[in-house]
Amino acid sequence: MADKEMQVVKDLDLKRYMGRWYEIACFPSRFQPKDGVNTRATYTLKEDGTVNVLNETWSAGRRSYIEGIAYKADPNSPEAKLKVKFYVPPFMPIIPVTGDYWVLFIDSDYQYALIGQPSRNYLWILCRKTHLEDEIYKELVQKAKDEGYDVSKLHKTPQGDPPPQEEGPQDTKGIWWFKSILGR
Repeated sequence: MADKEMQVVKDLDLKRYMGRWYEIACFPSRFQPKDGVNTRATYTLKEDGTVNVLNETWSAGRRSYIEGIAYKADPNSPEAKLKVKFYVPPFMPIIPVTGDYWVLFIDSDYQYALIGQPSRNYLWILCRKTHLEDEIYKELVQKAKDEGYDVSKLHKTPQGDPPPQEEGPQDTKGIWWFKSILGR
């Protein structure tokens, strides 16, 4: 199943996709704190057609974040295959790290989405709200399974209700990044 080509959304309306998305579930990543909560992404369309990406999470009451840029992998393709570039470490950004960001599914109202990438090592379920109905969650998990993902690796992300409104105290030393290298 993992050898089959993934189905990707075609003709994604980037303007509608912009704004804040809450991480409902994901495959754990060494780039995020293991105890992260209230994880979210905020996308802002820039004049040049690229997207500013702000990923935030809270760990031990502190806000960790990283900013990057997303852009279409192939500007002439109708497929929602994006590249995302971050610079690390976040406190002294010097090393570019680029990854795939493929929109595998989005509902017609742009309220929830399934995001993955071709190696199937990363997967995210995103929603405009901090919580997603169980039935919809199960449908998205099934879509991921149908695309060849090992959905047993999905981890639900704790979200507060209401979510943090302020940026909050920051992890200004980038300690979370060092922890991520050590797998903590």
